[in-house]
This record gives sequence, C-alpha cells and structure tokens, in this order.
Amino acid sequence: MPERRRAVRLASGHVCVDVYQGAVAALVPFLVAGRGYGYAAASGIVLAASLLSSVVQPLFGALADRRPMPWLIPLGTAAAGGGIALVGLDAGYPATVAAVALSGLGVAAYHPAAARLVRTGAGGGGHTAMSWFALGGNIGFACAPLLVVGALSLPGAAPWLLLALPAVLGVVLNRPRPAAADPAPSAVAAEGAPGAAAAAPEDVRAFLRLSLVVVVRSVVFIGLSTFLALYVAARGGGGTGGAAALVALYGGTAAGTLLGGRLASSWGRTTAVRRAYAVAAPAVAGVLVLPLPLVYGCAALAATALYVPFSLQVTLGQDYLPSRMGTASGVTLGLTVSVGGLASPLIGAAADAVSLRTALLPLAVLPLLAWALARRLPEPAPPAQAQAQPPSQAD
Repeated sequence: MPERRRAVRLASGHVCVDVYQGAVAALVPFLVAGRGYGYAAASGIVLAASLLSSVVQPLFGALADRRPMPWLIPLGTAAAGGGIALVGLDAGYPATVAAVALSGLGVAAYHPAAARLVRTGAGGGGHTAMSWFALGGNIGFACAPLLVVGALSLPGAAPWLLLALPAVLGVVLNRPRPAAADPAPSAVAAEGAPGAAAAAPEDVRAFLRLSLVVVVRSVVFIGLSTFLALYVAARGGGGTGGAAALVALYGGTAAGTLLGGRLASSWGRTTAVRRAYAVAAPAVAGVLVLPLPLVYGCAALAATALYVPFSLQVTLGQDYLPSRMGTASGVTLGLTVSVGGLASPLIGAAADAVSLRTALLPLAVLPLLAWALARRLPEPAPPAQAQAQPPSQAD
C-alpha cells in the first residue's frame, strides 16, 4: 500500500511537471501576437525548451545513478514552473529564451530521477505503476493549452503567477520523504534478493536495439500528432474536424498508457510491445487511406497501439541496464524521443514537395520496422523481483 500511494503521488507530480512541456508550444501564439516575434524566433523558443527537456535527460539520469538525489525531483519541478513564470517579465528575447531553457532544464532533471523512484518503489517490477506515471505526463501535457489560454485571458501579471501554481503543487507532492528515499542500486538489490541487482548483467546490445525501437515509435507518433489536424482539414474536415482528430489521438494515448501495464502482466513486456506495433501499422494506414469518418477511430486505435509500449519500454530499458536505471530512463523518456522528433521537418519538406498524404505514407510502414526490431528483444527478469517471486509469476 505505501508503494501504491507513492506511485499515485509521483504520477500526480508528473501531471504538474509535464504541464510545462505542453505550455511552451501553447505560449507561442501569444508571444508572436503580443511581442512581435517572427516564426523563426518562435521556433527558437520551442527548440530551446525541447532540446534541454529531452537531450539533457540522460545526464541527469547518470547523476541519479551515482547517488540517490530525491531532492532533484522537487527542484526540477520548481525550475520547470519558475522558468515559465519568468517568461512573463518580458525582458527581451534572449531573456525569454533563457527562461524557457530553465523550464526545460527542470523538466530534464525531474524525469529520470522520478522514473527511477517509481521503479525502485515497486520493488523491481512496477509495470502498472510506470503506466500510471506515464499517464500523469499525458494528462499534464494535454491540460497545458487549457491552462495557458485560461491564464493569459486575465489582465496584468496575474496570468504568469497562475501558471506557476502547478509547480507549487508539484513541489508539495514530490517533496522528499524519509520513508520513500530513493535507494542506491545496492539497496534496490537488497529489497528483493541480496546481490540480485549487482549480479544482474547489463545487456547493452538489447538496450541499443530498444533505443532504436523508441526512435522509430517517436517518428510515427510525432509525425501523426504534428500533421493529423492539417491532414483531416485538407480532406474536408475543416478546423473542427482536425481538432476532433487530435482529441481522438490524445484520448488513445491515455488508453494505451494504462493498457500497457495490464497487457504486460498477461503477456510479458516484449510480447505486448511486439503485438502493439503489429496493430499500429494497419491503424496508421487506416488514418491515411480510409474515408474521413473512419479516420477518427483509426487515429484513436493508432495512438493506443503506439502508447501501449511507452511505459513498458522504460522498464525494459531499466532492466537492460539494472545498475543505471536513471540513465536508461533518461534515454528512453527523453533523448530517443527528441531524436525521433527531428523527422517532422523532413515530413513537412516532403509534403511541400509532393502532398501531405504521400509524405505521411511512410509512417504506416515504420511500425513494422519497430515490430521487426522488437522481435529480438529479450525479456529480462526484473532485478529485485526475479528471485523474490516464483518464476511462474515473473514477467
């Protein structure tokens, strides 16, 4: 029961942090209209946030692996919210970029340490706990536009103070507790079987293969989320139809995130990952070739299939590198996702050269590549759980 409460608390804290990942993109129209930034300047703001929030995550993960740093979680939360609040000072473009970069740095500091704590708190298993943690991030990201639009409709400096409130709540939720301190790798081993984590070999080859799978998945989902609304509008759905398609897409992400933990308990993680990618391929193809009314259902199904592996890939990475869980979390949650996002400008350039549908067609094939790569992923035994439970109960 204490582990469940801690998982719920960390998932709730994840909501508060990932509000600030979604807030940057939501702020861009207001900054363009209110401060006269051009498109290049606006893209620079988004780039500063995304690079620091994703690329730097493995570095913070490595720090969390070297020594327990539970204080890094509330500190990262405070930095994420404080950076966005500082944007309201309007001290010039460089200061705005620096404030957004501070927010991204806070997001990067939070995720590896928090994901490691979710896993160690579950005694080495925790696929369902990781699913709830990932769902918290999805909810925070989805709520960001509503928070930004609602806050910035108020006059004066109040909107920027209001935007800092989720960070205040997140710091309270994620403050270090003596009973829930993040154990060192050797302590994680002791929770289940003495010396289990220390004796567990690292499978670097499997981790690199998994990282490729995550990159491919990221290309598909970011490509869909970036261009789906435009694609539906171009097919006659209009702006309302495009927004409805995004609602279906994001609703599918929540369903897939929760479903992943349940399927892993029944099938095992690697089997659940492979089957999810096998379903994703025809679902993405349906978005691109079926009549418009069916596109919404296919978008929801595609997002569900692409998000079933999301939390499972985090725990797989942690088990492939059992003594470097923070580093594995930083790579699977941050670095590989940002690398996948680099494909979006290429899709846009191809759409300008030919057509949007033609440019998006490769996205229907990429899940098959992820499936093929995932076929050779081994199912590792969770470090502390492997000897603490009978083999028939382990994933």
